Amino acid sequence: MVKIDVETSLDRFREFIILSTCRSFIPDELYMDRDVFPERETTVGPIYVEAEDKVTVKKIGEISFVKAVNVLGVIYESKSGNTKLRWRQTRDRFGKVSGEASGNSVVNLITAGVITKSYVEKVLNVEKSSTENGTPSSDDTGPDKPQ
Repeated sequence: MVKIDVETSLDRFREFIILSTCRSFIPDELYMDRDVFPERETTVGPIYVEAEDKVTVKKIGEISFVKAVNVLGVIYESKSGNTKLRWRQTRDRFGKVSGEASGNSVVNLITAGVITKSYVEKVLNVEKSSTENGTPSSDDTGPDKPQ
């Protein structure tokens, strides 16, 4: 498990969720619409989009695709329960992602551009150092930190 605490765009976090859940079957028109997000209303692996307004545009299996206006937050939990991440809006379509991610989710976070390989290496080195000598870990930011 890797602790995640970075700033990133909503678009990059959306891409991570799609890669993790439905890239193989999301219709192209929904994939191209950056206001459409997957949601999953299960007790195992829920995905929830908090927005000023949203409407379901399509349902495929256990995934509902919702069109959301002014997204305030997104909660993502993997079906295995090994990844639990939250994106919270800080400004417009930028926000902060925090939580813990499994190895598979780390790959998807890197692929989506939410984090970099060097971020993961730094976090793992800080956690290793912290465990070895009792020093606190430090935060870093992702590649999208707003100015």
